[in-house]
Amino acid sequence: MRRFHSISVVISLFVFWLVLSGYFTPFLMTMGLVVSVLVVLFAHRMDVIDQEGHPLQLRGGVVHYWPWLIVEIVKSAWTVSKLIVHPRLPISPTLLRVKMSQRTPVGQVMYANSITLTPGTISVAIEGDEVVVHALTQAGADDLVGGEMDRRVSACEGRA
Repeated sequence: MRRFHSISVVISLFVFWLVLSGYFTPFLMTMGLVVSVLVVLFAHRMDVIDQEGHPLQLRGGVVHYWPWLIVEIVKSAWTVSKLIVHPRLPISPTLLRVKMSQRTPVGQVMYANSITLTPGTISVAIEGDEVVVHALTQAGADDLVGGEMDRRVSACEGRA
């Protein structure tokens, strides 16, 4: 399993390098692959590669989760934009605790980060099986309490 994980990290680094560089000459692609392999070898020697840094267990679930999250970010950004330009600025800041069903640290962090990525909400802390959230409006808080994001992150984690 460790070998497969290392190969996956090398491939991910190489693809990331290709996307960022945009050069596809044989020499530069070879150097990109060599550097990707060297980075993984050095990272193994330093013992910094683990399942949390490159979570292969999420590979199938994120394909369905990311598009949904992007749509939610856009919808929330539109809502926050409307609030900002409204003459009366109708906000109702709320601090609340939201139960989360994720059990792995990767799932919990993914949930908390998803909350923070969505405009109008910020994850303040993870305490046990709850995440403390600051929401700009009561409607945003109610959406989180509804649990749709929690269910989708759990499904991504493999717990439907």
